[in-house]
Amino acid sequence: MNPIYLDYNATTPIKREIADAMTPYLYEHFGNPSSAHPFGVQTKAAVNDARDQVAALLGCSPAEIVFTGGGSEANNTAIKGVADVYGDRGQHIITSAIEHPAVSEPCAYLERRRGFRITVIPVDETGRVNPDDVRAAITPETILISIMHANNEVGTIQPIAEIAQIAHEAGALMHVDAAQSVGKIPVKVDDLGADFLTLAGHKLYAPKGIGALYVRTGIAFEPLIHGASHEAGRRAGTENVLQIVGLGVAAALGERDMDQNMAYLCAMRDQLYRTLRQAFGPYQMKLNTPYDPCDRALPNTLSVSFRGVEANTLLAQIGDRVAASAGAACHAGEVTLSKVIAAMGVHLDYAMGTVRLSVGTPTTPDEIDTAAQVIIAAVRGMQA
Repeated sequence: MNPIYLDYNATTPIKREIADAMTPYLYEHFGNPSSAHPFGVQTKAAVNDARDQVAALLGCSPAEIVFTGGGSEANNTAIKGVADVYGDRGQHIITSAIEHPAVSEPCAYLERRRGFRITVIPVDETGRVNPDDVRAAITPETILISIMHANNEVGTIQPIAEIAQIAHEAGALMHVDAAQSVGKIPVKVDDLGADFLTLAGHKLYAPKGIGALYVRTGIAFEPLIHGASHEAGRRAGTENVLQIVGLGVAAALGERDMDQNMAYLCAMRDQLYRTLRQAFGPYQMKLNTPYDPCDRALPNTLSVSFRGVEANTLLAQIGDRVAASAGAACHAGEVTLSKVIAAMGVHLDYAMGTVRLSVGTPTTPDEIDTAAQVIIAAVRGMQA
């Protein structure tokens, strides 16, 4: 039997309904969307339909959606593209200590190779950025603030709307990496105040290798990939029709089922947490996800730290029964914490035993019960 999958923040399976919608574009509808003949017209229409679906999910105009090869490309496009266009006005970018490498590494590149100054804002013990820290960090040279919407490890949702207002008051642009939040909670670009927003298909039951970048109308950026005038000149390369169709259907399903899915994911996450909490209590297990009220974090994400346990050893013991992710690694006797857990100041006794458990819409209550008992037995054995 396959292990119970509790790693949906890492990637999601392609839903059957999405795969079925993609299949004709694998075998029958193969035309180049740039071609004027019927084969191209047909696939061009499919791309436009998918653009409409993604735009509806984000509450924006279809013309503001640029399809990319994934979330990392979209993040790089936004950050480097803003630097290229607005760098003459200022060379200061603000980001946070818990960003995904797809954001932190482009910023580090600009600092290392282009002379930009990068300010990294700390987070509190729940993984939350304080907007006042952002306000204090802004200078007349600030051109961009890049803060993720929801953290991939602990699920913390950031006060993006407040940060975006601070950015705009100072004349800076706002980029939001929403790869983990799109499809799980409502994400509307106007509510957030985003100028750029990133999503990744494989986080919402679409294929890997497809993503999108929202770019607010009137905002300029330099394309990351140059070539022919695909995507209205914003991203060269023949459109990946097969995967774009999949992303579009995923967006439509995410919008349609949002309320139902949020309630179900929260119920599965809560069931898992209650069982673990009852088994260990606050001394043997620390909760990292800001749990109460539940709208402070993604409804599907649970990060816990087990006292006196090394997470990778734990996951190796249970890996044939439960698939999850660790927040720390032990090499040659030295513990390396994830930068998220380190930034939150989790004590080492707990931090090295950090495990991220993320549920999905296919997760069942029986799977939660079984996985919890497997984890409990393994942790108790290690703690003993």
